[in-house]
Amino acid sequence: MTSPDRARLADLLDQAGPDAPTLCAGWDARDLAVHLLVREGRPDAFAARELGSRVPGLARVAAHGRRVEERLEALPHAELVQRFRGGPPRWSPFALPQVEALANGLEFYVHGQDVRRADPAWDPADPACHEELRPGQREALWSALRRTARLAYRRSPVGVVLVVPAGPRVVAVRRARSVVVTGQVEELVLHATGRRGAAVVEVTGDDDAVASFSGVPLGM
Repeated sequence: MTSPDRARLADLLDQAGPDAPTLCAGWDARDLAVHLLVREGRPDAFAARELGSRVPGLARVAAHGRRVEERLEALPHAELVQRFRGGPPRWSPFALPQVEALANGLEFYVHGQDVRRADPAWDPADPACHEELRPGQREALWSALRRTARLAYRRSPVGVVLVVPAGPRVVAVRRARSVVVTGQVEELVLHATGRRGAAVVEVTGDDDAVASFSGVPLGM
């Protein structure tokens, strides 16, 4: 059975079309669909691509991952989306319901916003542009954010405290000086995953701390 988060992301990719921009640098909607399929269905190629791009001397390993991607890129966009909608192969770890819930909730929400918020018509000041979350989704996103916050902000030279207005908070990084990032849970998730320009948050602290924090690369 297709999860609501998977179905929603598939709908967004389908409606956007293959050439639609995303918040992922250098990727259009087709590239994002390919990424999702490789991640779930070809973990060998996904690992090869990630490892090969980060470790010098592993160009041949990266090439393996790239060949798998190229075969998928040759398929029609509609087929890519349909394959993603249908879920991972039965042998994939992502086919386990526990893994699906743990690994994909944050991933699918963020990539859905990568499609939605890259649209030039998206306006953060327009309430109609903000998607209503399904019941329980905000709590699931907060749980995922708590687990990953330290990793997301590990490069920060200052402490980072994530705060939901009139709600919970979590200390992501402890330092002598700190900044406070305030926003709704889903906006904090986008900020933590590197979508700074699209996240509706407020960063406060002393001027030096905010300046030091502003140039730090974020994301897992």
